[in-house]
Amino acid sequence: MKEQILIIDFGSQYTQLIARRIRELNVYCEIHPFNHLPEITSSIKGVILSGSPCSVRDQGSPRVDLTEIRGKIPLLGVCYGAQLLAHISGGDVLPAAHREYGRALLQVDDDDSSLFAGLPANTQVWMSHGDTIVRIPEGFNVLATTESVDVAAFKISEELTYGIQFHPEVTHTEHGKDILFNFVVNICGCSQSWTSESFVEATIRDLKFKLGDDKVVMALSGGVDSTVAATLIHRAIGENLYCIFVDNGLLRKNEFEQVLASYEHMGLNIKGVDAKAQFYKALEGITDPEAKRKAIGKTFIDVFDQEAHLISDVKWLGQGTIYPDVIESVSVKGPSATIKSHHNVGGLPDFMKLKVVEPLNSLFKDEVRAVGRVLGISPNILQRHPFPGPGLGIRILGEVTADKVAILQEVDHLFITGLKKHKLYEEVWQAGAMLLPVQSVGVMGDERTYENVVALRAVTSIDGMTADWAHLPYSFLAEVSNDIINKVRGVNRVVYDISSKPPATIEWE
Repeated sequence: MKEQILIIDFGSQYTQLIARRIRELNVYCEIHPFNHLPEITSSIKGVILSGSPCSVRDQGSPRVDLTEIRGKIPLLGVCYGAQLLAHISGGDVLPAAHREYGRALLQVDDDDSSLFAGLPANTQVWMSHGDTIVRIPEGFNVLATTESVDVAAFKISEELTYGIQFHPEVTHTEHGKDILFNFVVNICGCSQSWTSESFVEATIRDLKFKLGDDKVVMALSGGVDSTVAATLIHRAIGENLYCIFVDNGLLRKNEFEQVLASYEHMGLNIKGVDAKAQFYKALEGITDPEAKRKAIGKTFIDVFDQEAHLISDVKWLGQGTIYPDVIESVSVKGPSATIKSHHNVGGLPDFMKLKVVEPLNSLFKDEVRAVGRVLGISPNILQRHPFPGPGLGIRILGEVTADKVAILQEVDHLFITGLKKHKLYEEVWQAGAMLLPVQSVGVMGDERTYENVVALRAVTSIDGMTADWAHLPYSFLAEVSNDIINKVRGVNRVVYDISSKPPATIEWE
């Protein structure tokens, strides 16, 4: 079993970021909520306690039994995690005089500390807490302070147990990655052997063992996750992987043909299914966004089920599930409230009775792309923007029709092509166009027009959890707006969305 760092999540907004920073050190780690801990085995080389929006003084605040951890394997408490260590050991944690949020200057007081080895005596860190440790228990030694925090870091005597009241995982902490390196590599002794190359080698070997001569069916979307997952499975079992690519009539312009061609070039055993008519019929008369998503999801399952049954003796369903999906499903707070359903097409109905194989369910998105590069997948696929499962169906506000899809495909094509032409595509995390249920007056030639409004949307982001609107050059927006109005019949007005997430979402529906 591969060595790993266990991150115990108490609900912090930064927990995934801790994991990402550790993965960047080529060390494998897993996040588990405090109330669903795995067995503590010899493969776990160290444990990190995350922050939390809670206070250790609150009744019912998160607690964890550290009996199998403290004094036995290295332990690092971050913010709430540090306060919890002090609190349960008899120290005092009280509300800070002023809520400490933002940059602070850390002064390292213990030159011999392994946690701060190689760091300057004074370094910038990022604080984000309402409570602070005002008295440490017996056996706790202060390692660092700030101007307003007397116990910014500590170590427990006779243990490799540390606590820090700042966040090393955020970029605002100048030497945060060095601190995590010191803990994970120097203190925990991790070998830094978890690389994309080692992942590919181990995953293909494991898939060969798990799947044997069984057949696997998998829906492909043309996106990064499903493509990388399918390529891994294909490397393991070859033609026993049956891929299905469904044209739901809600794809981008020429996408069906282009994606099929790229997959066939990769040697994948793939079948394209033209189901546009079924989807358009299922969407007739529906205007509610959730109802549209459900209609699209149900129709997809019906089409996929029908195609899968044409293949005899299928045992497995392949999926491109990635690690954030897994974390979300067992998060501290439970599954999130439904902001939108059908974000990704999930499982299939129980009656299909297929076992599920998810070769990417331990990877973050950037790691999936890195694995794809090792597999030799085209950059045209790996650098593609995310595209919603329901496709243009949720970018057409109101009822979806074939005519509206045709209009939006042209608008979207001109926008995306323009971004690529001006070298802006890779600076943007996601971009697309929305067809609004609004008509506006315009003048074309000497004639008055009353036609459709489209909204362009482009955002910058790391993982889509938060996003800022992309500050595209005015000259580019002017050019693409002019292009759309001149070339797309039915559109006479273009607007640009300058809303960030939150409070807005990336998609309009």
